[in-house]
Amino acid sequence: MASGITFSGFNDIDFNLILNSIMQQESQPLRALEDQQTALRSRVTTLDLLANRVSALETASDALSSASAAASFKATTSDATALGVSAGSGAVPGRYDIVVSQLARAQVTASTSTVPDADTTIVADGGTLTIGGETITLSGPVTLAQLAAAINGAADAPARASVVQSAPGSFQLVLTGKSTGEANGFAVTSGLSGGSGVAFGANAVDASDAQLTVNNIPITSASNTLDSVVPGTTVTLYRQDPAATVVVDVASDPSALKTRLESFVSAYNDLVKFANDQSALAGKGDQSSIGRDPVLRQLRSSLRSALTTAYPNAGSFQSLAEIGVELQQNGTLELEPAKFDAAIAHGLDDVAALLGSGPAAPGAFAGIETLLQQYSGGNGLVSSAKTQLTSRMTRLDDQMARMQERLAARRLALQREFTAADEAMSLLKTQSGSLSAFGASL
Repeated sequence: MASGITFSGFNDIDFNLILNSIMQQESQPLRALEDQQTALRSRVTTLDLLANRVSALETASDALSSASAAASFKATTSDATALGVSAGSGAVPGRYDIVVSQLARAQVTASTSTVPDADTTIVADGGTLTIGGETITLSGPVTLAQLAAAINGAADAPARASVVQSAPGSFQLVLTGKSTGEANGFAVTSGLSGGSGVAFGANAVDASDAQLTVNNIPITSASNTLDSVVPGTTVTLYRQDPAATVVVDVASDPSALKTRLESFVSAYNDLVKFANDQSALAGKGDQSSIGRDPVLRQLRSSLRSALTTAYPNAGSFQSLAEIGVELQQNGTLELEPAKFDAAIAHGLDDVAALLGSGPAAPGAFAGIETLLQQYSGGNGLVSSAKTQLTSRMTRLDDQMARMQERLAARRLALQREFTAADEAMSLLKTQSGSLSAFGASL
């Protein structure tokens, strides 16, 4: 600490050095509290890192905890340029023959009138333009580009407007429906006045529905994206060809389940590595680690138990190890491909019963997800541990503030004592000099 006083310097005694040395010695308890505060702050940050890993593991577990966790399907098409397919968890395995005779189209209507430019020629001085029941009112002169902007500014208008150059020195207004399907067609009524005028004629493209057959069953749709013609599978129409049959195959997809299990294994091993690193730091006496925190130790123990316990009511598989999810000697998880392939060789039903919530009892990952929920979120054990550390930090703040006040008062008192001593010694030295001079004169 810097001194707030200046001594005479005539007495060959550095009172500042003495003062700072005393204060440094008496400040050691404060520095100990500051070190504790720093360690607690680091532990709060480390608990945030633990919370992130618990959240990642919970997400991976959630993807495996439902009854349909193993019900993954893959849809393929014989012509990806004609049809796009995407299977969901409710898909039904099977083969579907699809013939698309007509795509759903949005209405396109172009003005029959043209202007030599889009930005300077006034096409109307005012009036209204009604599109599918939505009226756009103009308050002053507009060019073709400004008219298009006014139409696009009407959120409820069923069409979007654009300006196209149909020939050199020839610009037209084009209205394109926002939605496909016959029911989304619109009429255009012009009440514009003044200017060069804007007129409309027949549609360039009529609004129409998609027409197709699925296994010879006729289907009509206002959209080219259909969610119900193939159960649990989204079909997107790209091209119409009444003479072509596109084959869609929907089948079980064990690779998706394997990917979910691998994601869980990776998230679990990341948590194990984090816990091991924290334990190593605690073993070295690092007070900022959470290696000895009961929350971390309890979490590891509970997870290990959940991964190795038996689930007798799940079906033919009663443990995760039987389907290849094995706990290694070093505490990490590993997915054994051979065991996994053997487990799914005769279907996924028994594997699904082990993983998710079956009719008889919760499966492995349903239990793991419930366990992790105790630690995650604002009311979880990790958050509670952070709250406790924050409370300790607040108490330390108060304790350090009181100690700093006492040290400041102690320093002021010492400054006064040393100032008085310095003045007394200077006076004595002056008197001694005077006496010496007086003796010499005698």
